[in-house]
Amino acid sequence: MEPTRLNILARLKRSPFVFPLAALAALALMFISETAYWQSTSSMAQLGTMATARNHLMNLSRRVVDAESGQRGYLLTGRKEYLEPYRDAFDDIDNALKWLSAYYARGGRESATMQRLKTLVQRKLSELDATMRLYDEGRAEGWRSVLLTDIGKEQMDDIRRVSEQLLAEEARKDAAGHKEVYDTLLLNRIGVAAMSAISLLALAMYLRQTAALEAHRREQQRQIEAERDRLEAEVERRTAQLTELAQHLQTAREDERSRLARELHDELGALLTAAKLDAARIKSRLGSNSPDATERLAHLSGILNDGIALKRRIIEDLRPSSLSNLGLLAALEIQSREFAERSGIQGECRLEPVTLGPAAELTVYRLVQEAFTNIAKHAQAQRIEVVLAERDGKAEISVRDDGVGFDPKVRRASTHGLLGMRYRVEAEGGRFMLESRPGQGTRVLANLPLSSCGIDR
Repeated sequence: MEPTRLNILARLKRSPFVFPLAALAALALMFISETAYWQSTSSMAQLGTMATARNHLMNLSRRVVDAESGQRGYLLTGRKEYLEPYRDAFDDIDNALKWLSAYYARGGRESATMQRLKTLVQRKLSELDATMRLYDEGRAEGWRSVLLTDIGKEQMDDIRRVSEQLLAEEARKDAAGHKEVYDTLLLNRIGVAAMSAISLLALAMYLRQTAALEAHRREQQRQIEAERDRLEAEVERRTAQLTELAQHLQTAREDERSRLARELHDELGALLTAAKLDAARIKSRLGSNSPDATERLAHLSGILNDGIALKRRIIEDLRPSSLSNLGLLAALEIQSREFAERSGIQGECRLEPVTLGPAAELTVYRLVQEAFTNIAKHAQAQRIEVVLAERDGKAEISVRDDGVGFDPKVRRASTHGLLGMRYRVEAEGGRFMLESRPGQGTRVLANLPLSSCGIDR
């Protein structure tokens, strides 16, 4: 039983209807309060009317007595001042009868009782008026006989009895009205207390639900942050693996280039040299006896020389001998001069000695080489500038051109060379940057950490 109740409470706390129920309870509270107010106001108005009716009934009996008293005083003394209370009582009695007749005009037992009271009062007034006329006419025996009879006393007893019946009925209705007011106020109190308790319960559930949602949100945030940290760690691990793999591939690529350069130098170089020597021997034996063959041999020698030059350039591209033999500064100067001669682009070199390891020197060389390749393919430049210097404890190499430039934010298909530069630089612990705008040329920039053991030659 207890788990079931706890489950119901838990569902109530998580229910999206808790807050609307609280709002509905507040509206019900307002409705109960307004209903009780209007019922109480109506009951109080009715009680006020009942009080007025009681006052008229009591005033009616009193004024009948006043009229009788005024008549007796006038009859006994003959003094005119007793007539004024008598006449005033007649006016008040008439007004009271009119009001009470309208009040009890709803029908029923009270209306009949009121009609009987009205008849009795009118009879009493008629008796008083008749006695006064007998006095005014000088008929002393007549008015004295009327006074000495019990007719007036009986009429007053009947008026008092009927008035007391109406007053008792009004008292009963007054008590019922007060009870209705008290019951309304009690119901209003109970309703307000119940609705307040429901509202407080709904508010507590809403606050619990809000706290639960906030705790759930914080738990989700914590899980998201934990997952983000895990993914960041995974990305860092994969990045380190990719960097290591890229460095391995670059090393393997350079090793393969060195192997190809050695084979080209040893095998192809020997073949081309042997062919050139054989052509020279044949040419010396023919002499001037065969001009056509001599011309062909001269052409063959030129082709062999071009092949040897091409072999040397390919070997130099595969394995820059100038870098290992002459050092980074000389290698960059030679590379820049040869590129300027091949492309016809004016070049300027501003190179300062920096301390880098062999791998970092090769990275700088290859970066400049790739930059020259891109300039030749895409830049349409007229001038290039190569700068090597030490900046903030790092070696900075930059290659700038005044070509057409491009928007680095626009993804292009032919960006493998730039990615290769970035990976090569980052594998050495450096930073690669690319600056370019359409119509404003391009600048390739890399920062590499200095080496304490490498000496630039």
